[in-house]
Amino acid sequence: MKAVKIIAWIALIAFVVIQFFPVDYNQSETVPDTDFMLVNDVPSDIQNKLQVSCYDCHSNNTQYPWYSKVQPIAWFLEGHIKEGKAELNFNEWDSLSSRRKASKLRSIVKQIENGEMPLASYTLIHKEATFSEKEAQRVVKYMENLKDSL
Repeated sequence: MKAVKIIAWIALIAFVVIQFFPVDYNQSETVPDTDFMLVNDVPSDIQNKLQVSCYDCHSNNTQYPWYSKVQPIAWFLEGHIKEGKAELNFNEWDSLSSRRKASKLRSIVKQIENGEMPLASYTLIHKEATFSEKEAQRVVKYMENLKDSL
């Protein structure tokens, strides 16, 4: 029983100590001229869905939940955000070549159709980010039309 108490104290102290190792939050007050929504004629329903379902991980401005201040959760979130932005950053959309845009659009369509995006770990807490069948079809159709117009 004494060993359990020692382990519990060590775990508690470690938990407190890691709180002093912050992350760099992905927040910006400005929307660049290269943003996907600014350079494309995006219908308002699709705009809203992309903002809710995609922009937290795929833009320069994440809306962080309260629990993002707690380590190690903050490290986990920041890792996902950095990975998401490396794959696609909607704020830098217009800086991509037409060929790269077409590739990204194909990837978006494929991942929405396969239910790979948004991530299940994200929609577990953010239920509003889940695509209904109708929303998924609408976004996919828009992205395919956009790809065809490049």
